[in-house]
Amino acid sequence: MINLLLPPALITALEGVFALLITASITLLFLEKRYPQKNWLELKLRIRTWWWIVACFSLTLLGNMPIALVVLGLVSFLALKEYLTLCSTRTADHVVLFWAYLCIPLQYYWLGIHWYGMFIIFIPVYVFLFVPMRMVLIGETQGFLKAAASLQWGLMICVFCLSHMGAVLALPLLTGIGKAEQGPMLLFYLVALTQLNDVAQYLWGKSLGKHKVSPKVSPNKTLEGFLGGAFTTCLLGWLLGPLLTPFSPLHAALAGLLIGVMGFIGDIVISAVKRDIGVKDSGRLLPGHGGILDRLDSLTYTAPLFFHYTHYLYY
Repeated sequence: MINLLLPPALITALEGVFALLITASITLLFLEKRYPQKNWLELKLRIRTWWWIVACFSLTLLGNMPIALVVLGLVSFLALKEYLTLCSTRTADHVVLFWAYLCIPLQYYWLGIHWYGMFIIFIPVYVFLFVPMRMVLIGETQGFLKAAASLQWGLMICVFCLSHMGAVLALPLLTGIGKAEQGPMLLFYLVALTQLNDVAQYLWGKSLGKHKVSPKVSPNKTLEGFLGGAFTTCLLGWLLGPLLTPFSPLHAALAGLLIGVMGFIGDIVISAVKRDIGVKDSGRLLPGHGGILDRLDSLTYTAPLFFHYTHYLYY
């Protein structure tokens, strides 16, 4: 059964998130009536999508590990599907794609049975060796290296890296250290700081941004936005750490700094992928936001690094 007896700190945090969404929805209604001549469609779509995102994410925090892993596995599936849609795959590799998708339930299954050793090496070692072997057996050599590298990279980013959200959730169970309810609080801490870091970098960049960090990759990213966002996330990490994590004040601040810096890097790395392919958004799955990779780009870096940071220090 779903354990609805969540830790009080997590309940308070979720109430805060839903309060923000309610406030945003009410504010939008006021703006639509006050300024009917303006087009509020994009903002309406963004807020509506955030309701769906928060509702789905809340399912991972209810205390039922199988449900949480299914939700996160679906996220990895959608991310990989979106990635493979963007990348041109060879007709000969369609059979190999079946095996790539099969890796997703297996990767989350290792978490479900608390087999940390297999979870951490399954894709980087076994799948890394299996995919090119299966491609070779097909017998098509034209474009082999590009196809293999693209598929391997997609599996690492969309499945291996994102599955570390599940690993954060299951961390007390994987190690046998700490209480099970610490997992949902750690996951909330990671995802909340990663998303708030994106918002903080945007606001700092809009307010003070002058110096471009990587104009060819992401023209809107500025040094001021990066530094302001990293500082803000460091501060938020320090404030929220005692409430949601076992971190000391110093470790909480460092976790916030890690998420702030690595979230920025994850963002521009996925931007580089989209630039190379020639698209602005990775998809249209999330109205007002683009694709699922547009929303999770920062987490591809912050999730695995936060997991290992926490694992090393406390579990």
